Amino acid sequence: MTTSPAPAGIEFVEVGPRDGLQNEKALIATADKLALINHAIAAGARRIEVTSFVNPKKVPQMADADDVCAGLPDRDDVTYIGLVMNLRGAERALATGRINQLGAVCVATDRFAMANQGQTSDESVDAAKAIVALAREHGRTAQVTIGAAFGCPFEGEVSEDRVVKMAARLAEAGPVEVALADTIGVGNPAHVARLVERIRQAINPLPVRVHFHNTRNTGLANVWAAVLAGATVIDGSLGGLGGCPFAPGAAGNVPSEDVVYMLERAGIATGMDLARMIEASRWLAGVMDRKLPGMVAQAPVFPKIAD
Repeated sequence: MTTSPAPAGIEFVEVGPRDGLQNEKALIATADKLALINHAIAAGARRIEVTSFVNPKKVPQMADADDVCAGLPDRDDVTYIGLVMNLRGAERALATGRINQLGAVCVATDRFAMANQGQTSDESVDAAKAIVALAREHGRTAQVTIGAAFGCPFEGEVSEDRVVKMAARLAEAGPVEVALADTIGVGNPAHVARLVERIRQAINPLPVRVHFHNTRNTGLANVWAAVLAGATVIDGSLGGLGGCPFAPGAAGNVPSEDVVYMLERAGIATGMDLARMIEASRWLAGVMDRKLPGMVAQAPVFPKIAD
């Protein structure tokens, strides 16, 4: 395992409107979801996971996917991502005319793949490849995420070799990137650095994206390890909201504002405006009517701006 010098910058993806909200029990108004997207854009986000096209009976929070898409601001400089689990969902997303990029998902273990999308792990890879192909046919792009890449809520440890082989198969379809998701927040920096480097070598020149949950308080350390190991695209969820309806024990994502604070302070550009992110996180806490997990929005501003 080797680490590289810190890069000059990374690409940031805001996933709060989808992954941040999907597990919330109280339904969030479509208007508030659109306001969250607008806050993210104002803070500098240029890739945003805006919704998912899944069975509304299984994920009620995402039942307004079409309405969210209809209300998206017209921005040529923003890539709107729609998460899809199968071709039916992909067709729904494309039919809105507002989704620029499909987000396909496959899962590293059979038991979680069955719980998450009713198919085996290998079948989920085939489905993800078909979604990428469909996006390309329609003049759109697609990304693929490998869920439970660092551990499974049902099967425990996940073979690194298995994840590397999956990534290599996915790369054949031509996604814009392959992401590693720590769905239940069990990753540690050493594991992250090792696997990111292996995936980077396996799919080169495609970028590696990472998606961390902070279930066991290792999320930020894992982001740092991933960046040093060569991941160039980082997911975050405003305020640290998030979870997976099909993964017992999955807690919030790494907070966007905490990730941006850490990276920017380390001299790694993110393209994000931290002050606006903090403002947005505090606004979101009001919408949710509770304190959010993100720490930076709760702390005094540092460094202070001179009067």
